[in-house]
Amino acid sequence: STMRVLLLFTLLLLCHAKPYKPIKIMELMKIHEIMQQDDRDDGDDDDDDEDDDFDDFEANFISDCPFGCTCSRRVVQCSDLGLTSVPRDIPADTLMIDLQNNDITEIKENDFKGLTNLYALFLVNNRISKIHPKAFQNMEKLQLLYLSYNLLTQIPENLPRNILELRIHDNKISRIQKEAFKGMQSLHVLEISANPIANSGIELGAFDDMATLYLRIAEAKLTAVPKDLPSSLTELHLDYNKIGKVEVEDFIRYKNLLRLGLGFNQIKFVENGTLASIPKIREIHLDNNKLKKVPPGLNTLKYLRVVYLHANSITHVGVNEFCPTKTKAKKTLYTGISLFANPVKYWEIQPPTFRCVSGHRAVQLANFRRK
Repeated sequence: STMRVLLLFTLLLLCHAKPYKPIKIMELMKIHEIMQQDDRDDGDDDDDDEDDDFDDFEANFISDCPFGCTCSRRVVQCSDLGLTSVPRDIPADTLMIDLQNNDITEIKENDFKGLTNLYALFLVNNRISKIHPKAFQNMEKLQLLYLSYNLLTQIPENLPRNILELRIHDNKISRIQKEAFKGMQSLHVLEISANPIANSGIELGAFDDMATLYLRIAEAKLTAVPKDLPSSLTELHLDYNKIGKVEVEDFIRYKNLLRLGLGFNQIKFVENGTLASIPKIREIHLDNNKLKKVPPGLNTLKYLRVVYLHANSITHVGVNEFCPTKTKAKKTLYTGISLFANPVKYWEIQPPTFRCVSGHRAVQLANFRRK
């Protein structure tokens, strides 16, 4: 489905995202089928006439193009122009606006007025600190809004309710206000990493009624797993924080979780029974923490395929840590278990420990070497 393709593409882009890398607009268009959408809108003519119509249409469109920008097929590209404000006279039927890598400081009330067909808006890597509360009104079709690498101190008010994907990575947001995402039931992907958000900065009810699938709050100031995130989550990434432990109540809400990222924290232990709350989990990243033992309960997770435990302080690995103890218990085979850079003596780990692994290449072990 388109949603799946969208999420896959998003995940490819959402790897550890520093420094700023420009978004490849044309690739995005193909993935989001904007070209096809455009054709469907205009495609009532006979096949023979299509090329002529297209030439006329493109010529008309370019004549309306804001100064310095390039325009084609309802896409207005104005990146890297040193702009200090949003250009005027953007054609009313525009589907996508690329304003990446400029010096825009503010989004005013009428900057996007009348652009009711807009599908995607890219404002990445500007100097935006202020967005007018009415800047996005009447944008009923907006699905992608990228505001990363700016100077915003809060989630913009009155965001369009139909947005599928919101990225606001690397701003100066320290608080997620109550009802910040009010009515945004379509928001499937939310990336708010590299903002100075502490647990106390997430107000109760900030994520009420949301059906978000992918959430990343990495590189923030979290000291615990936030309690009040959307219960619909299938992916949660909280890497590069200061989380010290993981407790039973932390995941009770997130029963649909398939992927969990907790790498690069300060986790010393995972409380017994914690992982039982996330029975569908397929991938757990707990690398680069302070664990002294393998988290309890991995052997009960039927679908778990990948578990990263490298760069911890694990001294012992028992024979039943990863695989079910009952021989008849069904278990998806592991395709990746990493245990390198731990003080465990790998020659003391018994071979049956990895009896439910797809092959010897799926296990990464190495002697712990102190530098």
